[in-house]
Formats: sequence, structure tokens, C-alpha cells
Amino acid sequence: MVNYYQLLKVSPKATNAEIKSAYRRLARKIHPDVNTTDAPNASGEFVKIAKAYEVLSNPKERAAYDRQLLNAQYKNSSIGDSVLSSENAHAKRWRQMAYERRYNEIIDRMIADERRETMALQKVIFPTVALFLSTCLVGIFKPAFWTNLQIIGKIVLFGLFIAEIVHLVGRLRKGFERYTYRDENLHDSILEEKVETISKPYTRFAAVCFLTVGIGASLGAGLLIGYFLDTIAESSIFAASLKPEFVFYPPIAVLFVDIMHSLASKFDY
Repeated sequence: MVNYYQLLKVSPKATNAEIKSAYRRLARKIHPDVNTTDAPNASGEFVKIAKAYEVLSNPKERAAYDRQLLNAQYKNSSIGDSVLSSENAHAKRWRQMAYERRYNEIIDRMIADERRETMALQKVIFPTVALFLSTCLVGIFKPAFWTNLQIIGKIVLFGLFIAEIVHLVGRLRKGFERYTYRDENLHDSILEEKVETISKPYTRFAAVCFLTVGIGASLGAGLLIGYFLDTIAESSIFAASLKPEFVFYPPIAVLFVDIMHSLASKFDY
């Protein structure tokens, strides 16, 4: 059985970041475009390390592969002349305990990887959904809090707006880095960003378009719903038409959603 860890020259306990770094280093070193004098062999080696990274970079596939590798090693350890490879009852028990410990490590790592992946995905989905929903609600209700606030209130509102803009940009940037790749030419993507294209199916252009269209559609839907419902009682905190100050409210709503999600996450984990 091919040992993907040996191919990438990493430890079986290597983190995803270490595996990613090892793959990039080897990809740049043995790619056929670089090794023109030995292109056929380089091409074969490149395919092998690409396959190794494809498996080891996916938590579920890596766990399944680790189990297969562990089973193969356990069976091989039952054959040989050493004391630990003998059919002695104590040797068998020792091998079984080692097998179970390794297997539990695999399961624990898989659960931890899935938990981190779930949390990372939530940190992208929750702000995005909150941004779309709050933009829609702004279109429906057309709040005018800024107009009715005193100077201190306006300073607080503006401060919250700036804080969440910085926070939201950071969240979206991390989401782009984790789930999208740059739509570059094939040569550059193999040598520089091949890692991204294997596990990240969305281009950054598509992600930007999704956000832009989503915000526009949410605002349009809110305005349309508000126009047909027309059930909001007249009040000083709601405007008859949309005002420029509406840009303050969606990011602030996302800030409160993020705070609640962070608090809930601490109780869950």
C-alpha cells in the first residue's frame, strides 16, 4: 500500500497546514515544467504527490486512508520473527492495544477537524445570511435611527458601524482564503495555487458576484415587500423612503449576530 505520508515527507500526525506546505514545496520542485530534462518521470511523481495531497487534505478521506494504512501495518506486524510480531498472547495483546490507540487517535483527529471545519463554515455563513436578511429588513422598514439620535448616539452608532466593517471584511477575507481560489491560468495554478483548486471549488470572482447580487437582491426584495405591505405605522423612527443612512444598519445587525454566535459557540464547545 502506498504511504502518502512518506510521499509528502510528513509525519502521520502532521497538521493540514504542514501537509499543505509540504505539497507546495514538492510541487514546485518536481513539476514537469520545471524538470524539463526528466519530464516523464517528473510527471509521474507529480501525479502521485497530487493524489497524496488530495486524500490527506480532506479530513474524511484522510481518516479512511489512515484506517486502511493502520490495518495494513497491523497485518504486516503479525508476520515476522520478532517478539512483538510473534503469536504469543502478550504480543497479540500489545499489538491490539497499539492498534486501538492509533485508531482512537484517528477518530479524535477526524472529529476535531470536522469541528474546526464546521466552525469555520459557520463564521462565513452566519455573517453572510445576517447581512442579506438585515439588508432586506432595512428595505422593508426603512429605519431612520441616525436622524433621530443625539450627537452621542450618532458617535456610538458610527463607532459600531466602523467596528463591524473591519470585522466583516476580516471574516469575508478568511472565507475567501479558505473556500475560494483565484481564477488564474493553468500553469500558475499548478505551481502556485494548485492546493486551492483541489479542495476549493469556487472562484473568488464567483464569490464576489454572489455577495454583490445577494445584497442587491435582498435590498430589492425588501423594498418590494415594504411597498406592497405598507402596514408599518407612521413613526419618527421609520422613513417614508430609503435614505443614505441605511448603510449603517446591516453591518451593525451582523455584529450582534456574530456576538450571539460566539457566545453560543462557547457553550457548545
